[in-house]
Amino acid sequence: MMRKYLLNLIFIICTAFILQGCETLKSLGIGQSSSDDKEYANWDAEKFRTEAKKAMDAENYQKAIELYEKLESRYPFGESAAQTQLDIAYAYYKNNEPEAAIAAAERFIKIHPRNPSVDYAYYLKGLVNYNRGIGFIERFLPTDASQRDPGNALDAYNNFAELIRRFPDSQYVEDSKQRMLYLRNNLAMFEIHVARYYMQREAYIAAVNRANRVVEKFQRTPAVPHALLIMEDAYKKLGLNDLASDAARVFAQNYPDGVPPEVERQDKTGVLYAIWDFIGFDR
Repeated sequence: MMRKYLLNLIFIICTAFILQGCETLKSLGIGQSSSDDKEYANWDAEKFRTEAKKAMDAENYQKAIELYEKLESRYPFGESAAQTQLDIAYAYYKNNEPEAAIAAAERFIKIHPRNPSVDYAYYLKGLVNYNRGIGFIERFLPTDASQRDPGNALDAYNNFAELIRRFPDSQYVEDSKQRMLYLRNNLAMFEIHVARYYMQREAYIAAVNRANRVVEKFQRTPAVPHALLIMEDAYKKLGLNDLASDAARVFAQNYPDGVPPEVERQDKTGVLYAIWDFIGFDR
């Protein structure tokens, strides 16, 4: 009798779990036709594209992503399938989902390496990293530079460089070059801020190493005169007067009138912010 009671109890408990599981699946839209699927039941590819474009124009990027993904799933082999994949990547980018945008662009590159629009996929990867985070400039002009990481800028620089290397005739090359120039200047100034941070903490060798990196790796950038001044100061603090004199001599030869006014203003008044706004976060 007790055994029968226990078996009935186990059966009731299992049944309850099964019913609860069914309710959960139902709430997730699994195992049933969703209202969305019914809404799109009679849509053809052109309808999806038209409505997705409307959503993009209205800046309803989440809706556009949904429509483009449904279009791709229903028409994976159509004439415009490749373009749909690019549209998804761009929609993710506009929706501020950088990882998803880059993943979609890389997927396009892998599947369509010879597509006429593959250069745009490389360009889009650069744009994503270039614009990743609205506070990008703040990360390049930090109060405590040692706590900041310019990884996104370096990724963007490498993305644009790869585009130029692979597709030298691409329509996106000129814009990529301009962005690379800006990024290179920022990367150089990042090194200057780190060097100054080390100077404040009397880590003079570390400061010299950072400044020397600017002179060697970032020639013809606005950061170079600042790097030479840091090297001169750091060498003096270390008692290496000959090296300090060499740095001063190189500075005097290249900047006889001192740090160029435009460089000085750029370093002190935030002109980089204005340039960034002028270039724009989108293209």
